[in-house]
Amino acid sequence: MKLKRTTLLISSAVGALLTQSAAFAADDGAKVSTVEEIVVTAQKREQTLIDIPQAISVVSGEALEIHAATNFSDYLKLVPGLQLVQSTPGQGRLVMRGVNTGGVASTVAVYMDETPFGSSSALVNGAVLAGDFDTFDVARIEVLRGPQGTLYGASSMGGLLKFVTNTPDTKGFAARARAAVEDTKGGATSYRTTAMVNIPLGETVALRASGFYRKDGGFIDSIGASGSDVEKDINDAKVYGGRASLLFKPNDKFDLRLTAVLQDIKADAPTVVESDPNTLKTKYGRPTLSQFVPAFSDVDYRVYNGVWNYDLGFATFTSSSSFSKLNQTKRDDASFNLSGLIQSVFGARNELYLGQNTNNRKYTQEVRLASNPGAEFDWMVGGYFTDEKGLIHQEYIAVQPGTLTPLTTLPLLANLDLNSRYKEYAGFANATVHLSDRIDVDVGGRYSHNKQTASQAAKGVLAGGTPIASNLTSSDNVFTYSLAPKFKLDDRRSIYARVAKGYRPGGPNVIPPSAPAGTPASFDPDTVTSYEAGFKGESADRRFSLDVAAFHIDWKGVQLLTVVNNFGINANGADAKSDGVEFNATARLVGGLTLSANGAYTDAKLSGDTSALVGGKKGDQLPFTPKISLGFNGDYSWSIGENQAYVGASLRVMGKQSGAFDATYRTANGKQRQVPSYEVVDFRAGMTFGKVDLEAYVKNAFDADGKTSTAAVTASGLPVYPGGAMGTGVIRPRTIGVSLTAGF
Repeated sequence: MKLKRTTLLISSAVGALLTQSAAFAADDGAKVSTVEEIVVTAQKREQTLIDIPQAISVVSGEALEIHAATNFSDYLKLVPGLQLVQSTPGQGRLVMRGVNTGGVASTVAVYMDETPFGSSSALVNGAVLAGDFDTFDVARIEVLRGPQGTLYGASSMGGLLKFVTNTPDTKGFAARARAAVEDTKGGATSYRTTAMVNIPLGETVALRASGFYRKDGGFIDSIGASGSDVEKDINDAKVYGGRASLLFKPNDKFDLRLTAVLQDIKADAPTVVESDPNTLKTKYGRPTLSQFVPAFSDVDYRVYNGVWNYDLGFATFTSSSSFSKLNQTKRDDASFNLSGLIQSVFGARNELYLGQNTNNRKYTQEVRLASNPGAEFDWMVGGYFTDEKGLIHQEYIAVQPGTLTPLTTLPLLANLDLNSRYKEYAGFANATVHLSDRIDVDVGGRYSHNKQTASQAAKGVLAGGTPIASNLTSSDNVFTYSLAPKFKLDDRRSIYARVAKGYRPGGPNVIPPSAPAGTPASFDPDTVTSYEAGFKGESADRRFSLDVAAFHIDWKGVQLLTVVNNFGINANGADAKSDGVEFNATARLVGGLTLSANGAYTDAKLSGDTSALVGGKKGDQLPFTPKISLGFNGDYSWSIGENQAYVGASLRVMGKQSGAFDATYRTANGKQRQVPSYEVVDFRAGMTFGKVDLEAYVKNAFDADGKTSTAAVTASGLPVYPGGAMGTGVIRPRTIGVSLTAGF
């Protein structure tokens, strides 16, 4: 059964959405703008935002287009408390509410419609390979902040980011196309093209398909430091793919939707610049990276999903079957770090790279039965199964300087294969009890069991002669829950409280059979318990909206690297906690002006010392979580005859934050490395001529030098970059663009 949509104001929880456009234009200067009430599927049933007793932000497809947002980094400013740690396109770590200490297992789940994407285990780099899907023809992005263990299970203890795509429409033909070109300061030209078509194939069947191609011009140069290459714009990238969805809806009781998503991200050198390791200021006065061997990272997404719903009258049965693949092939330049060592040992001039393949295959099946609206209480029960296979292959290859031709006179340097498998079974239930017209209590629980196996083979002189490690196993049994009472002050205002638990799976440690007794063979899940209270509401005249949430998170048994018996392993170490406040506020003023603001104060810190290998001490701030982050958006639209025009501006403020934990820096300085604060300003303006939109925009107008990741200054005791530099991820310099969109 579908929830009826009405033309009410968007809930305050969607402050990020409130970008002025034709849909927001008032009839005259004295009237209040109206928009459709936003219906979301965050709790696996259709609900309005004000009815959901937890913090959630929604960014509409229209807002994404107006902000020229195509990837994670473009829409961070629209969601309070969402952070991205990134050094290469397609290779990023999402962070919510400070739940981050580094590591390879994810704390934020990513969904494409009904499909969980990426690895649930700690053995396939799931944390740094979050699915950064292109946003063209996306209906909206839903961001749930705080643990989502009850309905979404493993690896969602920081929150959930869900891409909701547009459903095929049987009512009529539609098509849209969009083209854009951009110029980046000091870099090459970028451009993108996108197209969408919706085709009814009868009264009961419709097909919707879209495709996109994007070229992001490079802006980082290799300038010949210490004999490196001399080459401009080495970090260009191409992103392309498409989506097709077929809907079969023969009647009001049954519908079937089949969807396929394909996307390739092909990046050359990483978006990393050489910076001073103490101040993190970019060296040499411009973005540079010393390249000896050309690096690249190719990431491929494949998602196939089939969902069918059947209305039984008292409830609706839903089945979702998915198969997804993630492949990454990359080459990392290791020449400055290790070539000198290879030459000193073997007497061969060389350049060196680390080649790596990461593959993940994931099958999921979920079934659930959910009550239809109208009952005295809403309920849902369901079951979930996933089976994923992972592979990481690594090898060090020495090549003739200036070429990619391998040196055949050297012994095998390093060759490693790590195979893993993760299976999970879960059952969940959720209910909302309506105690009165104003009081609801939402309660849910989930029991999860997973089993993991792994094996590793390593050989070569740099691998230390590690023997084959096979038959590595682990298993977890975890119960997660949520409890959320809500009190409606009236039809447009509510207050709520929520306590919820989330978890991240443990796993086997990859140690050889010869490891001494006492070396931990596995590590346990880490868990968070979140306590949250909030307010959602809008004024009676629908001009103003506000939502505020305060939270406290206890993080137990944090998974961290350590060394036991000279083996590097994962272990459950120090606890951590995070306290904070988040808000969205919007004012819809007369005459077509909309102002919105969002922000977060997050105090996330360790409650104890980590291992010496990690280097964290009690009281250290958790990495890449600024105490203060703010976003401001302003948009004004007006009519010019039968046409519409608009202008807008955005400001994102990123407060000072800690970089990645660094034991050497911590010992030398008595604190973790600090990433300086920065501000990013964007401008936009456009005109709508019937079904044609023309827009001009400027991103990072004042060319802020924002840093998005930090890396070690040395590896294996040797410098990684010339001049003792540190590699830091960096935001894109000032970019000026223009786009043209046409609908049919």
